Amino acid sequence: MSGVGAVRDAWLGHGLRAWPSDRTTAESAVETLYRRSGFREPEFVWVPSPPAGSDLIAVEGLATTLSFAGDRVECVSVRIATMLSESRRRMDTLIARGRSDWPHERRAIETARAQSPDDSARVGISPNAIIRAAVWDSLRTSLFDGVAAAMRTLMPAVVGGVSWYGQQEAHRVAFYDTYRRFGLARFRSDDVELLDLHTALTGATGWWWAFDNVCVMAERPTALHTEPIPGRVHNERRLHHPDAPALEFEDGHLLFVHHGTIVPDWVVLEPTVERIARERNVEVRRCAIERIGWDTYIDEAGLALIDRADDPGNVGHTLQLYVISDGWGRSDHILLAVNGSPERDGRRRRYGIYVPTRISSALDAAAWTYGINGTDYARLVRRT
Repeated sequence: MSGVGAVRDAWLGHGLRAWPSDRTTAESAVETLYRRSGFREPEFVWVPSPPAGSDLIAVEGLATTLSFAGDRVECVSVRIATMLSESRRRMDTLIARGRSDWPHERRAIETARAQSPDDSARVGISPNAIIRAAVWDSLRTSLFDGVAAAMRTLMPAVVGGVSWYGQQEAHRVAFYDTYRRFGLARFRSDDVELLDLHTALTGATGWWWAFDNVCVMAERPTALHTEPIPGRVHNERRLHHPDAPALEFEDGHLLFVHHGTIVPDWVVLEPTVERIARERNVEVRRCAIERIGWDTYIDEAGLALIDRADDPGNVGHTLQLYVISDGWGRSDHILLAVNGSPERDGRRRRYGIYVPTRISSALDAAAWTYGINGTDYARLVRRT
């Protein structure tokens, strides 16, 4: 399966693209989808960001024009969704003919997730399992579970029931495109045409919503920053920028993200011990502490060390258990440990885990995170 990684990375580039849309290509593809759905070409309304698109939909009441009753088939949004769904079902049927029994295939996918496509092919992993792991799973993690999920936090719930399409669907289009490119499935001509339309849209623009007479088209970000997800082998990415918004649009909508976790701007721009103490969200506190560094935080916050022990699962490193005030009159225990696997730059990340206050032993705290007792954890050879 030489070349699968290159195909995946090309689609990842489409999904993470941050420059102006090719409006001519995007509008032409959407017009074709409307015609194939039995509707006239719509009026196009371009907005600077998906949040601006959702605001427009809410203000103009466009979502209320959709019918979810017995006549729902008359809505262009539903017709397009149905047309694409039926096409995918036909392509899935053709792909399934080359699969082995599902339990075996599922185990093969798990194996393929942990190694490169070429290594998987050398040990006899099926092309289906390789493509599922290296293309679908990888791109879904980076784009659908990552970027699109973050995007939804900027938008009101009022548009939640309206189908929207765009860059976050690159994993889906890439999956079928990979089968086509490698000659592993021969799709119907009408499905190939739809795949080409979807391919053109994914490469030409960001997010869009279809209504009977109007199509709302959102521009792509002006900035979109990611980093590799540690421990992954298929170029999975997560949103992150160390000192600026990870996601930003021309109209000022933006998100600060620390290693995949959405955080308030102060966590990235100006984290302080005082702000950390006032923060109720545990994940936000953890990110802010990592921003200023554990040694600095321990010193400035005056954390009390409860226990320290060599880490039997990570030779050469120690476990440290501290008591920490949450700033709201309560105290927590936090275990400071070192990751068993290095980051891509070779460094080992220090991280803190909140553990029950009843635990007063560093070994017991580490064991608790694995659901075992301290005695069993002490017998570990290496933790990853």
